[in-house]
Amino acid sequence: MTTSSNSPGPSKVAVCIKEMAVMVGLSRQRFMQLVKAGVMPAPLRDEASGRPYYPEDLQARCSEVRRRNVGINGRVVMFYARRIPVAPSRPKAAKAARPSSAAVEKYADVVAGLHGLGLTSATTAQVAEAVAHLFPGGETDTGTMIRSVFLHLWSKNPTGNVGSKQ
Repeated sequence: MTTSSNSPGPSKVAVCIKEMAVMVGLSRQRFMQLVKAGVMPAPLRDEASGRPYYPEDLQARCSEVRRRNVGINGRVVMFYARRIPVAPSRPKAAKAARPSSAAVEKYADVVAGLHGLGLTSATTAQVAEAVAHLFPGGETDTGTMIRSVFLHLWSKNPTGNVGSKQ
């Protein structure tokens, strides 16, 4: 790799269209639109394969067009500013941990009961969370757990489409 005085960073002797587009911070599609409009220089073609490429001097010209916002045809071009990722305003909720195989076995009857009542999307993790919330002092019989968890999950989604496949 060599470094050209006009380009912002290291360049290769030749790059393909996709690499050139990435170098100037554009999508390949947008880059080719600018080539067709005469804003960016057209690539050269390899004599043997016919494949388009940009040698170092054209790479520098493309970088200059991007830097100055003036095409090789003299036309002013406005590029969108690069987006800078912004930190989320509130922290993302932590992903729910996968239930252990013991929890899956422990709540299998409750999950099956919920599925039988129409809550087909109820998961072991949801059941474990609901049971911990509803029965902080300890669990009770399976029938009571199924009824309580069903009502708890249903109340979280009053539109009535909990568990339905729509």
